[in-house]
Amino acid sequence: MSDSAVKPLGEALLGARRIVVKVGSSSVSGENAAQIPKLVDSLARLRAEGAQVILVSSGAIATGVPFLSLEERPDDLATQQAAAAVGQNILVNRYQRALSTHDLIAGQVLLTANDIENPTHRGNARRSLERLLSLGILPIINENDTVATHEIRFGDNDMLAALVARLVQADHLVLLSDVDALYTAPPAVAGAKRIPFVSFGDVLEGIEIGASQSGWGTGGAATKVQAARLAAEAAVTVLLTETKLFAPVLEGADHGTHFEAGPGPL
Repeated sequence: MSDSAVKPLGEALLGARRIVVKVGSSSVSGENAAQIPKLVDSLARLRAEGAQVILVSSGAIATGVPFLSLEERPDDLATQQAAAAVGQNILVNRYQRALSTHDLIAGQVLLTANDIENPTHRGNARRSLERLLSLGILPIINENDTVATHEIRFGDNDMLAALVARLVQADHLVLLSDVDALYTAPPAVAGAKRIPFVSFGDVLEGIEIGASQSGWGTGGAATKVQAARLAAEAAVTVLLTETKLFAPVLEGADHGTHFEAGPGPL
């Protein structure tokens, strides 16, 4: 966790071959739906620099809930699935409106845990994503919450994004949420300090990693660290930061936590 190891990732991201960006529910739903055009501006900038970009976006359930006249996330599976069915359509349309200003087209890809675990399905998913990218399409991936169950699912989109990054052999994975970085303790705790860099294999001994702070998201800091390690094992560099700080990072600002990639792809 040495500060001396930290280098701004903006230049590396802008020079990347392939990037997977994951954004959490709380960053793109409710009042924060206004962040979608700004996020898309950053994705478009990466594309303009020559990178192939895949977006893994949470937010289907959170987006759909208000349209079902509900005030909070439903507890029962059937209503969650209904909210996802409504919200996914609205969410992708919001992305497409923003992408259209950059003359970009989105391709919706919904995956289940079985699609990654089953070799045949996994191969089909890889082939589909590779073809979309070769055609200049920006894939937008989410878990297929309309059919996923509590027992058979990724658990959160951080893990899905890490698995997608491994699947397509991405150079970088960017995990965006409402937390700006990994800290030595939950950010609300007095004395908590940002961890700018995590070397490959660092077990983060003595670090208190908190749970989700959002009422909508399912993944907290612990799942993000787990996802980062999963991606790093496949030689993928990982950046964990806040959604609104993504554009400054591309400008060279030092934000977030950078996880070093392993020595080579699995």
